[in-house]
Amino acid sequence: MPKQKTKSSAKKRFKVTGSGKLKRKHAFKSHILTKKSKKRKLKLRHDTLVHKADKSNIKNQLCLK
Repeated sequence: MPKQKTKSSAKKRFKVTGSGKLKRKHAFKSHILTKKSKKRKLKLRHDTLVHKADKSNIKNQLCLK
C-alpha cells in the first residue's frame, strides 16, 4: 500500500495546535481594505479554529487520524 500524500493547499492553510485542534486564518483580508472598517480588519487579523463540521475533512487532507 503506498503512502498517502498530504494536500499541498491544506498544509499551507492549516496548522495543528498542541491539543490537536486545527487553526486557520480569516478570509477577506487580502484586498479592497479601504471600505472595511478598522474594527472588522482587526478581527480578521487574528487566527481562529476550524469548525467541527469541517474538521474531519481537513484532517483527511492533512493525513491525520
